[in-house]
Amino acid sequence: MNKEFFVALQLLEREKGIPQEYMIEKIEAGLVSAFKKEYGSNTNVRVNIDPVEEDVRVYQQKEVVEVVEDPGTQISLADAKAISKRNTLGKIVEFEVKPKNFRRLSAGIAKNVIVQGIREGEHKAMQEAYESKREEIITAVVDKVDYVTGAVVLITENGRAVLPRSEQIPGESFRVGDRIKVYIQEVNREMRGPIVTLSRVHPGFVRRMFELEIPEITDGVVMIKNVSREAGSRSKIAVYSRDENVDAVGACIGSHGMRIESILSELGGEKVDIVKYSEVPEEFVAAALSPATVLDAEMDGERFCRVTVAPEQLSLAIGKEGQNVRLAVRLTGIKIDITAEGLEKSR
Repeated sequence: MNKEFFVALQLLEREKGIPQEYMIEKIEAGLVSAFKKEYGSNTNVRVNIDPVEEDVRVYQQKEVVEVVEDPGTQISLADAKAISKRNTLGKIVEFEVKPKNFRRLSAGIAKNVIVQGIREGEHKAMQEAYESKREEIITAVVDKVDYVTGAVVLITENGRAVLPRSEQIPGESFRVGDRIKVYIQEVNREMRGPIVTLSRVHPGFVRRMFELEIPEITDGVVMIKNVSREAGSRSKIAVYSRDENVDAVGACIGSHGMRIESILSELGGEKVDIVKYSEVPEEFVAAALSPATVLDAEMDGERFCRVTVAPEQLSLAIGKEGQNVRLAVRLTGIKIDITAEGLEKSR
């Protein structure tokens, strides 16, 4: 254990994010294990690693007794008094250990502990790094594409992670070297390191994209109430303004659609309806059925709304295969029944 050893600990902390305290704890445990292997499992030992003084010391501990039954753990009162007159029965006396064979053994054990500690420390640092960004968007680089499964291996600032085909926007493809944005959906602890679930289809991906691209949302002036999404096809996002002088929908779209353009580009052309949230359920439902125009909306209880539209708006309100009304229901949390004006119940 020399100066280079402590320099290595500093490098591990700086470059891999593994705290010195963590590694010192692991190495101390390794040295204790080495000592016990050399001198017996019942031997008592204390290891002190001082990064300030750049010093490592190992002490064997023995209890002061009247009659020594185990020389490895006990010392007679007479021998203890010879060391220091202050020693009394029951006291623990320490002896610094410096045998060459222990040094060789401890060096080997320490090396193994360091390797294992680095591995565990990297996993822990990676786990904490990913957990700190859970439900956030990160930028990663495509390292490998599996053309059989469609999975993409990504390099992130914290390691490698996989974006499975099921979490990719339908129709998109990637090449090695591409920089892409992904949403960290879940982080699970495993012995071999964290298992990170990345996604580009999760509704949270759309939410975070708006938070990144729209200054009023970043500043907290415009708030996102909810998002419903069918990735690759259409999303609906409900927003409201905390400032009556700021138009929430207009702020998200921007002049000539400039602000939302970069979001739509990232979503591969997926359509996005920006809806003005309202505390009035009828108003919220009517807005959620955009781009259709609603003639009338009436609540029937807390979670059911009857909506009337013009006959020519009926198919637009319902959407292809019911998508528009389905997304509106998810966005509002209200079941919607749509009827065309002058006709009987349509949906």
